[in-house]
Amino acid sequence: MKYTNAANVLPEELILEIQKYIQGETLYIPKQESEYKNWGSLSGGRQLLDQRNEAIRDAFNSTSSIEQLAKKHFLSIDTIKKIVYSHKK
Repeated sequence: MKYTNAANVLPEELILEIQKYIQGETLYIPKQESEYKNWGSLSGGRQLLDQRNEAIRDAFNSTSSIEQLAKKHFLSIDTIKKIVYSHKK
């Protein structure tokens, strides 16, 4: 988290108003919800997992067993079941 001195970015009237509630302490101001990004959206991690999961579903729907997929992808049997039985496509 980055520290910014309020006096450098906020108008004096707003600082005076905020000081009615809190003074001399660190105050966290969260982002607006519209600014939040989903996990992995910037790094591409989410896309890679979606591609892997789609490949697992396709293999399961053709010939591979849950046990084979767990060994191939180094995942637990329960994780493979969650992937293949989810309705995400």
